Amino acid sequence: MKLADALAPLVDLLYPPRCPSCGEGLAAQDGLCSACWGKLDFPADPACPGCLRPVAGHGPPQFCEACCADPPLYDGIAAGTLYTGASRRLVLSLKNGKIGLAPMLARMIAARLPPLDGEWLFVPVPLHRLRLWKRGYNQSALLARELARIHGQRLLVEGLVRSKATPPLGHLNKAERAQALAGVIAPHPRHAATLKRAQVVLVDDVMTSGATSNACVTALRVAGAQTVLVACFARVQHDLR
Repeated sequence: MKLADALAPLVDLLYPPRCPSCGEGLAAQDGLCSACWGKLDFPADPACPGCLRPVAGHGPPQFCEACCADPPLYDGIAAGTLYTGASRRLVLSLKNGKIGLAPMLARMIAARLPPLDGEWLFVPVPLHRLRLWKRGYNQSALLARELARIHGQRLLVEGLVRSKATPPLGHLNKAERAQALAGVIAPHPRHAATLKRAQVVLVDDVMTSGATSNACVTALRVAGAQTVLVACFARVQHDLR
């Protein structure tokens, strides 16, 4: 028996299990209540592997018309959920100190990832050092660590570096976000050889317009990465329906 399993009854006694989203009592520490689980929204099946828009047909999903006209820089995307009020609460909780959520959110992402044949690197979207210092951790790195563990692959926390802090991107349009991120993210010089010809899963908590992901993918391609998949917990859906 694992030590964590042996200590579980004591942990439950001291810290009664509660839903991390609404606070409702639970039978176990790691999960959501049925009501909050029912509020989560998931990507369509089948969905475009480039953007997660729903697509018609049977067999392997095909790229949608929009992605065929303007192909994404990455080779595919997997999202645990679509961005709704329920997933937003979980993301904010993770960012605001509830790091114990990382394993559960990572499992939801892992369920959407395709089979990973061969050797892969899990690389988180980087935070600028000042933001990392203020928060104390990179939530994307926590998710990447759990995903690497689930898949038995290597974690490369410092595969990418962010050279300067960027302003909040939420109020910017897609072009403005891309401009704000131009030249900000680069491959870490110390890991250049590791990234060359590598298969990479780029991990983030939320994917909105794709500007941050594109900046990271561009940096990984500069380093010589052969394949880049994007994995996130929540994909903003305003342009997916």
